[in-house]
Amino acid sequence: MNATASLVFALFALVLVTSGAWWVLRQPFFPIAGIKVDGEVTHNNAVTLRANVAPQLKGNFFTIDLARARAAFESVPWVRKAVVRREFPNRLRATLTEQVPVAHWGDEATSRMVNGFGEVFEANVAEVDDDLPRLDGPDDQAGQVLGMYRLLAPQFEPYQLAIEELGLSSRGSWHVLLDTGAILELGRGQSEEVLARTQNFLRTVKQVAAQYGRTVAAVEGADLRHNEGYALRMRGVTTVVADPKKK
Repeated sequence: MNATASLVFALFALVLVTSGAWWVLRQPFFPIAGIKVDGEVTHNNAVTLRANVAPQLKGNFFTIDLARARAAFESVPWVRKAVVRREFPNRLRATLTEQVPVAHWGDEATSRMVNGFGEVFEANVAEVDDDLPRLDGPDDQAGQVLGMYRLLAPQFEPYQLAIEELGLSSRGSWHVLLDTGAILELGRGQSEEVLARTQNFLRTVKQVAAQYGRTVAAVEGADLRHNEGYALRMRGVTTVVADPKKK
């Protein structure tokens, strides 16, 4: 009986102490006195970040929800990732990683970008280098589109050509807009198939254009979706034969 009574008393005391400690921790005795922001901060400054995030933080130093605090920081434009931790005795430290855009995403009317991980994010395009290419396709395939761009772009460089836009249709067909204004229909298939068709085009288009007294810059468009060949459209070149009766 004595042992049971002692155990009950000990449990009661533990609950009482725990409840008391929790009550004390929830009181406004431990307010957060400051927020330290560090990390890769280029498009934001610490003052603006604190002003945007502080109103969303609830609780004191011990009771604040760090997961919600992290989400608050990551909701700020240009912030990709935030690591938030307590810093004794009364501060929070947020270490931020900002988005690094590698391409515009979608229609020109939007303000979306793609980072190096193939993630789409909102951004102020006025702060972005105009030389970045534009990629387009279903949002959930942004990584695939970025991967295809990284595969194809180096193929054009030896020919003094550059991809300005690369798109993937909802039906899985690829198309490219070059810096010369030429539009290339690359068709569907695995990346190796698309790459092979592109390489074949680049190896031969200069010679084909030369047969008509033109350079690659005269190419307006090409359709690479044909087996063992492609259709070519060039400025000033037509296959239509004039009707002598109309002369």
